[in-house]
Amino acid sequence: MQANQQLDEMDKKLLNDIQWVFPLADRPYLKIAKNYNISEDEVMRRISGLKGAGLIRQINAIFDTRRLGYKSALIAFAVRPKKLDAVAEKVNEHPGVSHNYERNHEYNMWFTLAVPPDSDMKEELDRMAALDGVVKYRLLPTLKMYKIGVKLDMVNGDAEKPKPTDEVKELNPDKLEITERDKEYVRELQKDLPVVKEPFKEMAQNLGITTAELFAKAREYEKVGLMRRFAAILRHRDAGFVANGMVVWNVPEERVDDVGFKLAAFPQVSHCYRRPVYPDWKYNVFSMVHARSLEAAEKMAVEMSGQIGISDYKILFSSREFKKERVKYFV
Repeated sequence: MQANQQLDEMDKKLLNDIQWVFPLADRPYLKIAKNYNISEDEVMRRISGLKGAGLIRQINAIFDTRRLGYKSALIAFAVRPKKLDAVAEKVNEHPGVSHNYERNHEYNMWFTLAVPPDSDMKEELDRMAALDGVVKYRLLPTLKMYKIGVKLDMVNGDAEKPKPTDEVKELNPDKLEITERDKEYVRELQKDLPVVKEPFKEMAQNLGITTAELFAKAREYEKVGLMRRFAAILRHRDAGFVANGMVVWNVPEERVDDVGFKLAAFPQVSHCYRRPVYPDWKYNVFSMVHARSLEAAEKMAVEMSGQIGISDYKILFSSREFKKERVKYFV
């Protein structure tokens, strides 16, 4: 399906809503239907169609990797171009690699790696860095997170002059104590939700509880920040957002937090982090923007640059997606 060509207004509204909040209810599709004065069957038909067309990747709980005790980092590899596909294939075999892109830079392969609490990230990374074709790499862990949460606006066009209108809160990165029972909940809640009238029933049965208990636990996880939200994840490109731009900024030390929070307040920014610098990498603030064209993304960066007063930045666009899926925790 080519992005918005075959989507009507109702599809777009549905996609906007379920990306942010999907009802934790026995009959969630009925609850959504009531908001739009349409039938439950109609909502299910549309969501099934959007899933079948590849627009909706999945509907599930989105957990906070670090609060679950996982260690994660962004990794930049400089790979000899002829070896890029082979290296990407090997790296993608790792279950903790969720996103992997080719980007327009000397560091031409960027991926995220998450490892369970009892694993050694350096060991795993050393194995990958030893692959034939890898020239050098940079480990870029999150030093501070200002924002995380993709919301692709399916209803409105790309903003000509983006404004920082989102409310940004301090995020707590501390690990929480996770019991074996919590892990069972996480395993169920991270499964893709089926499009049936009572989709949570099977999850609750697998856990030997009622759906009311399942929803209460999910809300508790959300309250303590273990779960960010329960929502639909869209495929950016299929949804028409073909420009996936990682805007990296060289920010003076004393302004990093100020700039990080300002960038995070732009609705067009889905992720914003502080990361370490190296002699060959001077950019310490990373912000992800998603737009419908490279020109729109470039305009957004210019506008943001003016508003935050930082002119030393670069946009690394992804030219290829090698892998994109959610990390499966505790499997």
